[in-house]
Amino acid sequence: MSDTMEILDQAARWREAGEGVALATVVSTWGSSPRPVGAKLAVSQSGAMVGSVSGGCVEGAVVTEGLNVIRDGKPRLLDFGITNDQAWEVGLACGGKIQIFVERVE
Repeated sequence: MSDTMEILDQAARWREAGEGVALATVVSTWGSSPRPVGAKLAVSQSGAMVGSVSGGCVEGAVVTEGLNVIRDGKPRLLDFGITNDQAWEVGLACGGKIQIFVERVE
């Protein structure tokens, strides 16, 4: 079974159990990005999660926004990025950008 199917199956189980669920999907990338377009992360209202859209502080921010989406039902398009100049300033070899769409699962 693919990662995507496992993530969607878990999201469906949470919904069947009565939990609110948000689904985050990588919709675009530029430069260096840890996960490709189409990568998914599901978050339950109790804070459980499955899948990955990035890692580190980006993933934490996506989970927080996922919980907000569950509460208010408003989808969000999140932008995360760092310029090449900023990347060199902090000692990273490359910059990148990632956009993540977060929606409530009904």
